[in-house]
Amino acid sequence: MIKVTPSGQSCGAQVTGVDLTQPLSDDIVAAIRSTWLEHHVLSFPDQAMTDDDLERFTSYFGDFGHDPFFDPIEGRKNIAAIRRDADEKSPLFAENWHTDWSFQAHPPAGTCLFGITIPPVGGDTLFANQHAALDAMPDEMRAQYGGLIAIHSAGLAYAPDGAYGEKDEGRSMAIRPDESARETQTHPLVREHPETGRLGLFSCMGYIMGFEGMAQEDALPLLQQLYAWQSRDEFIYRHQWQSDMLVMWDNRSLLHCATGGYDGHDRLLHRTTIAAHQP
Repeated sequence: MIKVTPSGQSCGAQVTGVDLTQPLSDDIVAAIRSTWLEHHVLSFPDQAMTDDDLERFTSYFGDFGHDPFFDPIEGRKNIAAIRRDADEKSPLFAENWHTDWSFQAHPPAGTCLFGITIPPVGGDTLFANQHAALDAMPDEMRAQYGGLIAIHSAGLAYAPDGAYGEKDEGRSMAIRPDESARETQTHPLVREHPETGRLGLFSCMGYIMGFEGMAQEDALPLLQQLYAWQSRDEFIYRHQWQSDMLVMWDNRSLLHCATGGYDGHDRLLHRTTIAAHQP
């Protein structure tokens, strides 16, 4: 049976005792799902997975999600390369807190990321537990956010004039900006996890442009206050990567962001997206 070692931080656990290069039994998949829902982000070290293995593992947890602004790797529909070359000078990808694709009508349940080329220094991924962030929020602050409907958009990142738009040059990742990034989608800021029912904060400034029925000058201070609260140290798990390590995280429970510190080294990971959970 699988062995689970919690990180001792706000979320996160390491899972051993399972070979992800082989098909998994229903019992093992159920155990992994239960552990994932409890700890929100799981790492599986020493897994020499192929792209076929990565797709098979992902498919145990749902359909493949749609990645709207990434080109997949050659020969695959559902795998994207998270890549940075040793000599790359463009700004670090995904260095701001976010949850993946929160601007979609049905945002993805989870993300899987497999480490292929991992630098000897830097490149940690930070995760922030948004159930813990809501639970610890003072009553007065929580009253400010209860009932708010957030307006999400990818425009700041993926529109042609966005951070990863037409002026973003010299990047090794296959990002494709598009006018569709300006479209908006609403979600409750405080919402129940669709599988556990646990309340948490969903997404943050960057993809949240404002709140329904609220003037922008009133929404901006609330978003800035929220962003600072969501990423406090006590809610964070810092993940250190290894080659042949698979990490899966729950976008419904977490924010995450990339860190640098590996200039002069190549970094390559393969990513899949788990579609929204359909009961």
